[in-house]
Amino acid sequence: MRILIVGDVVGRPGRKAFGKYTKELRQKHNIDIVIVNGENSAGGKGVSRKSLDELYAAGADIVTSGNHIWDNREVQGLIDDEPYLVRPANYPEGAPGKGWCLYPFKAKNIAVINLSGRAFMPDMDCPFQKIDDILSEIGDQADIKILDFHAETTSEKMAMGFYLDGRVQVVVGTHTHIQTADERLLPNSTAYITDLGMVGPWNSVLGVKSDIIIKKFTSCMPVRFDLADGPAVYSAVIVEIDDATNKAVAVERLLIKEE
Repeated sequence: MRILIVGDVVGRPGRKAFGKYTKELRQKHNIDIVIVNGENSAGGKGVSRKSLDELYAAGADIVTSGNHIWDNREVQGLIDDEPYLVRPANYPEGAPGKGWCLYPFKAKNIAVINLSGRAFMPDMDCPFQKIDDILSEIGDQADIKILDFHAETTSEKMAMGFYLDGRVQVVVGTHTHIQTADERLLPNSTAYITDLGMVGPWNSVLGVKSDIIIKKFTSCMPVRFDLADGPAVYSAVIVEIDDATNKAVAVERLLIKEE
């Protein structure tokens, strides 16, 4: 089984790039399942009906998210009815939606889990304790388990990778929009990367016009975040799972930069 896991899609430019490359990559690399982080897909913050439908139409099977999941209020009215849209599982009890889903593929069941970090992030329940609870809840329902850990610091993401090494097949980090070059199989065969990166405008600061962010840093004043345009970047990994053992056997980093 070959799984394409794609970084944070940022606004319309990101949705356009996701639509441009995903089906091509699916065919070229014999991809079976596509997972994408969509928490910034609607105008750069949040998820809407339109942005979610565009991701599905472009080839997404499962959509993960993060701390911006509620920024577009529209999502609160749809998330409970979307079986393959997940939000961080460590939101307090009572939050709409769910923190993991079970996706059937041929004879396999794939559990896709979403968690938020706590370092320099909004207050959440402990992600390490929560993943233990989730894995107990999943039990033998899933043949393959994949975590999107939406976190700020490299140390917290790496700690989660080693914490889950051998207990899940894949741990990918999201949130920082900058792809790291540390993709690898951990000692007990968990495929890992600290951050997938983003799908969005390449000549930008995390998808936003660079002059706006420079003004924010130099003036210390609030600014409106307007998305950049121009050439896009598409950041992802491909993870190969052995069908006989259900173990990750390879992880390949993808970084497509438009001219």
